[in-house]
Amino acid sequence: MLKILFIGDIVGRPGRDIVTERLPQLRQDLGLDVVIANAENAAAGAGLTGALARSILAAGVDVITLGDHVWDQRGFETEIATLERVCRPANLPPGCPGRDHVIVEAKGVRLAVFTLLGRTFMGLKAECPFLATDALLARLTGTGETGAADATFVEIHAEATSEKQALGWHLDGRAVAVIGTHTHVPTADASVLPRGTAFLCDAGMTGPYAGVLGRAVEPVVARFLDGMPRRFDVAEGDVRLSGVVVDYDPVTRRAVRCELLTVRK
Repeated sequence: MLKILFIGDIVGRPGRDIVTERLPQLRQDLGLDVVIANAENAAAGAGLTGALARSILAAGVDVITLGDHVWDQRGFETEIATLERVCRPANLPPGCPGRDHVIVEAKGVRLAVFTLLGRTFMGLKAECPFLATDALLARLTGTGETGAADATFVEIHAEATSEKQALGWHLDGRAVAVIGTHTHVPTADASVLPRGTAFLCDAGMTGPYAGVLGRAVEPVVARFLDGMPRRFDVAEGDVRLSGVVVDYDPVTRRAVRCELLTVRK
């Protein structure tokens, strides 16, 4: 059995700190083979830097994924090419820098990991996630590409629950898992779909829950009241690591478990 942990959006220093502090023991206690983490909010709540990516990988994360905040930190568009275990969303325009997937091997299984941006209520330019996934799966699991994968783990970084669910059904039986991110609130729908794909609408965030989606309460509430722009600093209290554990059987090529994980600091 291949045991995979996907960590929901790491938000700011509180999120980075709990990953650094708790992940080594989690890997041991849960017998994890692969750890994937979305880190698009790791740098002060918006974007990622090369230095922070390397520190997250050093903490025990195997693959870092990104989302619509991929280019928020100045200069990251040049740094991303140097980070072999970091991938930007796969359905960005093809001229964008960075890898559209990462392949990691564990227990003899070559697992391809990639992220797709949803298009409903999302601002960043992206191609159709359904067609982009079909094309990437054909490329990675076929015989034409060096380093082809045995299985794929798909993250859908999207606003609309319907779009996430639809992609889960679209990929049922073709992916190890389809796990949603972006809304920062963990959902209660973890399941294994009929053809063996693990699914969850949103893995939640890894960071401070005593706030509004990881940001300090007061300026966010004030913005809703008067509409004036404000700086949204990262909150600090009630820090949690939120994610999902997926058990995958490479013999039957089916996920057998999909379970939300919450670790409090």
